[in-house]
Amino acid sequence: VDHGKSTLTDSLVAAAGIMAVEQAGDARLTDTRKDEQERGITIKSTGISLYYVMPDEDLKGFAGERDGNDYLVNLIDSPGHVDFSSE
Repeated sequence: VDHGKSTLTDSLVAAAGIMAVEQAGDARLTDTRKDEQERGITIKSTGISLYYVMPDEDLKGFAGERDGNDYLVNLIDSPGHVDFSSE
């Protein structure tokens, strides 16, 4: 069963400008091991930090407090199983 975590990760990486939007979903950027790439599944968790600047126009309806438009997102793409004892 594909839950789409790696696909979502690719989409967020593309939104941050690290790869082309056209590659998102197919690149599986966080699946770095050869066996992950061959099998199309995530076996080991991989972390990535994404820096994103949100345009003022996208925040015009936001009424809460904020400190600028810069965001750092720390993301972990994890396998679809629950056994993380090896990590």
